[in-house]
Amino acid sequence: MPVTITVPATTANLGPGFDCLGAALSLYNRFEFQPLYSETATDEVLQIEVTGLEAERVKTDASNLAYQAFQHYYQKIGQPVPPVHLSIGLEIPLARGLGSSATAIVAGIAGANVLAGSPLEEAELMAMAIELEGHPDNVVPALSGGCRLAASRADASWAICEVPWHPEVVPVVAVPNFELSTAEARRVLPSTYDRRDAIFNAAHLGLLLRGLQTAEPDWLATALQDRIHQPYRQSLIPGYEAVQIAALEAGAYGMVISGAGPTLLALTNAAAAAAVQTAMKKAWEDVGITADAYILPIDTQGTVVAA
Repeated sequence: MPVTITVPATTANLGPGFDCLGAALSLYNRFEFQPLYSETATDEVLQIEVTGLEAERVKTDASNLAYQAFQHYYQKIGQPVPPVHLSIGLEIPLARGLGSSATAIVAGIAGANVLAGSPLEEAELMAMAIELEGHPDNVVPALSGGCRLAASRADASWAICEVPWHPEVVPVVAVPNFELSTAEARRVLPSTYDRRDAIFNAAHLGLLLRGLQTAEPDWLATALQDRIHQPYRQSLIPGYEAVQIAALEAGAYGMVISGAGPTLLALTNAAAAAAVQTAMKKAWEDVGITADAYILPIDTQGTVVAA
């Protein structure tokens, strides 16, 4: 029996929440795992087909990220990796800062868990996903939905906190037609930070959590500032300043880099969302960059399994 895993896009960091805060968005990748029943050792053990957005760029051999996560799960529980047919349907742009790699990791682990008889609980799947991704800000909301804050405990396990998100706070994303790898975005970051910058981010993250809960415009406008990653990454995103000015003039509370970028995320209210969407897209086009812009409500379900 096939198992279908639907995983939402995510936006990570949200300004001052670098590597610890993320939210699930209403845009999805779907992964169907169908067991292959082999009769001989020479039978095929892996089939992958990919459809949808930029499907031709996704690997269809054992190096496929979803399959690597699938394999990793079985290695962790000490069972042989079963032969499988994997069908992938893509809606989330690749390498744009919307968590496409997190969907593959989460789907591979979740699909493997179902085919293995679901021996692991969500917390165990989450720890495995964080281990593979390297940080929690994308995989945690991709798995659980909503907005989530992750903090490591003294024993290296994870405390996951749901962050209330007021329905009047509306995410708008502008996705340009160029890519920015996470590795490149991390290379530009300094190895040490000034104490004043650390204090600045701690204060603004606290204010952001309250702003998301209350939709208080002044708190959100102030809270979205950051000194840890965005000042260094802005130079990697042509047109950043023009898009930011356009978003603010159209009524956004503020604008941040989504994940490692280059997608830009504005937070606004429902009344201004359409104007912000149009303004961000046009601002990029005015500097010669083709872009798509979307109003994407928060996804509250996270990963959905259908067997």
